[in-house]
Amino acid sequence: MSLYYDRQVKGFCLFLLIFALMLPCAGLMLGIGQMNHLKALYLSHEEAVASSLLNQGVSGDVIARALTSREGGDGGRALLAAAGIGSRTDFRVPALFLKVWERLLRELAVACVLLFLFLAIGTGCFFRKRRTLYQQADAVLTAYISGDYTGRLPRNREGGIYRIFSSVEQLATMLQAKNESERAAKEFMKSTISDISHQLKTPLAALAMYQEIMEEEPDNPETIRQFTAKMGVSLKRMEQLIRSMLKITRLDAGNISFEKNCCNVKELITGAVCELTVRAGREGKEILLKGNPEQTLVCDREWTGEAVENIVKNALDHTQSGDQIEISWEQTPVMLRICVADSGQGIAPEDIHHIFKRFYRSAHSLDTQGTGLGLSLAKSIVEGQGGILAVQSGQGQGAVFTMSFLTEL
Repeated sequence: MSLYYDRQVKGFCLFLLIFALMLPCAGLMLGIGQMNHLKALYLSHEEAVASSLLNQGVSGDVIARALTSREGGDGGRALLAAAGIGSRTDFRVPALFLKVWERLLRELAVACVLLFLFLAIGTGCFFRKRRTLYQQADAVLTAYISGDYTGRLPRNREGGIYRIFSSVEQLATMLQAKNESERAAKEFMKSTISDISHQLKTPLAALAMYQEIMEEEPDNPETIRQFTAKMGVSLKRMEQLIRSMLKITRLDAGNISFEKNCCNVKELITGAVCELTVRAGREGKEILLKGNPEQTLVCDREWTGEAVENIVKNALDHTQSGDQIEISWEQTPVMLRICVADSGQGIAPEDIHHIFKRFYRSAHSLDTQGTGLGLSLAKSIVEGQGGILAVQSGQGQGAVFTMSFLTEL
């Protein structure tokens, strides 16, 4: 992980580079300033010497040649020595350099203080931004720990710390999805248990009542026979209810893997309604098949047959003696449709949007048999294979259930 990719670190490094460049620049500017100051002092000293000589009557040409002369000699050295000025003697010209040195030290001290303040301010800004970033991250992470995933870490910039933030965000999203999935599973399980317990109350209460009646009249064969038959009906209803609920639960939980194979549509439907034709004949109803006998469909034969059986069973529950139930199928360029149409009482407009809900019973069909799970199970099976289950109906006009499966190439 390279610190260079961190935007704040890059900014701080740039600040240090600017500071490093300012040091020699400041030194150069101070040197130039001191040279100009020294030059001014030197000119002031030369003017003082020239003025003194002029006042003593020395010719200006002589003074000019003396001031511009760069040649030394023993005579000049001896003259200075006679005046008490030598290499080991304090004199005025070194005082000029002392003034320059003192000014240089003062300016250097001021420059150092200013540069130190600049460095301190820049470093403080960097660490303040860093601390603010860490505080924001700490607040968001604390919220994550408490189960609140609404906060977001800063992750729209470059740098190692932002890559870590991005990874933490992904982890938080995964944890949130997992928590929501677990919560949904708990709610589903709670709802399922509640539904099962509620639906089992009626047949269990009936069985308890039948058992009490049979105990009170143990010597009455007719009563025993009558309530034994009723107990058989209640037990069959409980078995059907529990079996349907287990199937729906497995489908909703995703524990069922559909094994799709190419199967003949007519054979699939014939096998699904084989037992129901006996019931239809007993009730004076007729089941008709209509479609191409050679037509095939890629699906899970067992589960698709279960869906067809539940839809036809629902049609038998809502038709009268003499009615017909027609099962037809047709192939289109993109899908195959299986339609189950009946000539029964139809579905009321206020019920048509609820018939696929679990345990839903219309107020117009409370006297009919059934558990209220058949259509819900059929819908789960069809949609689990990528299909669509739809219904069209009107009060007193019968109902048409259409299963649509996409054609697999």
